[in-house]
Amino acid sequence: MQVQNTIQINASSAKVWRVLTESEFTKVYMFGCELISDWEVGTPLLWKIMHERKEMIPVKGKILAIHVPHLLKYSVIDAFATYADIPENHLHVTYELSETNGTTTLTVTQDGFEQAADGEKRYQDVYNNGEGWNPILVQMKALAEGI
Repeated sequence: MQVQNTIQINASSAKVWRVLTESEFTKVYMFGCELISDWEVGTPLLWKIMHERKEMIPVKGKILAIHVPHLLKYSVIDAFATYADIPENHLHVTYELSETNGTTTLTVTQDGFEQAADGEKRYQDVYNNGEGWNPILVQMKALAEGI
C-alpha cells in the first residue's frame, strides 16, 4: 500500500527544494510546523510547533536519502503515538523532483503502511478519500511559483 501524488510546478527544482526544506515555507503547508534537520542521511528530522506557548515536536523521523535537489526520503512517526517508536512503525515519505524547461514535476510517495502498527488506519488517514497529498502539493506549488 502506498499513497502517491504528482504535481507540475512552474518553478525550478531549486525553488521547489527550498519549499520542501526551509521552515519559512514548511510552516505554511505543514500546519505551522518548522522542519529541523541537519539534512544528512541518518540524522533526525523533527517537526516543531508552538502550541499554547509550549514548543512541541508532534512528528519526528530520520533522513533516509537525500540528493539535492532531486530526491528526499525520510521516515516519519507521530511522536505521541501509542505504538512503539521502532523502525517498523515508521512510515516513509519520498519526494522526487524532475525539472524540464523550468517546470518541475514533484511526486510524493508515502509507504510502509503494511508493516506499521495501525497501518490500515494510517493509510486511510493519508489516502483521505483519494486526496492524499494533493492539498499540500497545491500549497507547495503556490509557494514555489511565488519565490
